[in-house]
Amino acid sequence: MPRALRIMQPSGLVPYDAAWAFQRGLASDMANGKATPGQDTLILLEHPPVITIGRRGNQEEVLFSPEDLSQRGVELRETNRGGAVTWHGPGQLVGYPVFDLNHHGRDVHNHMRRIEAALIAALATVGVSASRREGLTGVWVQDRKIASIGVAISHWITYHGFALNVDPDLSHFDLIVPCGLKGVVMTSIRRETGQPATVAHVAEAVINSFVAEFSFDSVSRQTGPLPEAPA
Repeated sequence: MPRALRIMQPSGLVPYDAAWAFQRGLASDMANGKATPGQDTLILLEHPPVITIGRRGNQEEVLFSPEDLSQRGVELRETNRGGAVTWHGPGQLVGYPVFDLNHHGRDVHNHMRRIEAALIAALATVGVSASRREGLTGVWVQDRKIASIGVAISHWITYHGFALNVDPDLSHFDLIVPCGLKGVVMTSIRRETGQPATVAHVAEAVINSFVAEFSFDSVSRQTGPLPEAPA
């Protein structure tokens, strides 16, 4: 069956809880045959400042109390994605591929490697030479991490995804032990190139690389607010 990719790019900063609820609902509809046949969805957005703790993370990797974080305007959420602790916020492109692996190969690790490959290809088009690091998930510029990846899967439908640093305030990563890696240096497209970078521009490169990596036959776009329930 030909595969179609729906791009959803909600406007403004999307609260983490709203995006998570939408992904769960969409994944459930796809698993139960209620979604558009042959269509996967890639949600691209920015979140307000939020720290998320994945299945491999723990509270000790969050270096400030919930009260301190709240005073700084940062939310804290425990989530069901893979990986440890990370930060999301303005200037970071967050991508949630809600894909049916029955049509892309029932291999979650391969799915993550393909996300890495798509991001590496997208970064190359904006002047950043990135790569994988053996034994570590994510995308790196030498020893500096520029993108984090963590997914969840239900009935071979994947959700959650990646966070690519375009031009965020990198000091927010000082609030945590990023990805559970002590001493890791987080970087961004802006820091690596020394040039202005926008999330909208990088999103276009990411869309093109996902279409190529996952061999989609067609692409549609949906903008505006993220629906409260799957369309």
